[in-house]
Amino acid sequence: MDKLRKALSGEEQEEEERGNIITQVVDSSTLSWSTRVKGFAICFGVGFLFSILGSALFFLPKGVILFGIFYTLGNVMALSSTCFLMGPMNQLKKMFSKTRIVATIIMFTALILTLVAAFAVKKKALTLLLVIIQFLAMTWYSLSYIPYARDAAKKCFASCIDA
Repeated sequence: MDKLRKALSGEEQEEEERGNIITQVVDSSTLSWSTRVKGFAICFGVGFLFSILGSALFFLPKGVILFGIFYTLGNVMALSSTCFLMGPMNQLKKMFSKTRIVATIIMFTALILTLVAAFAVKKKALTLLLVIIQFLAMTWYSLSYIPYARDAAKKCFASCIDA
């Protein structure tokens, strides 16, 4: 369980400098670590189900509004699930760090524009394009938490293009 805590905190190297970060987070919160993990799992699972439900609703007549709502809510739920692990303030600090700021802005812009396209414009093609942008921005943002994952993704994409 300690390895999971260290991996999720993302601060293994700085642990020696600032003490045990997990102990600090757990001590400063009213939630226990097991409650945090359960909250994360439930919130992420509900977000995943909302995204799947939204995808299924896309193909119904006039389902573009429901698709936009459920898919976007699913992504917001999945993104906010990490607040259980890190805490909301730490999550916001990490989201707007130098390495993630562009992906975060694109992700939030795509989330908002998806809802606007679904409600106001009601065009399936535009909504689908914005969901694809949302997915790519969320993927790029998520890869930033894994060391060297963005470099690996770039190389993989480049090799697919060159082939």
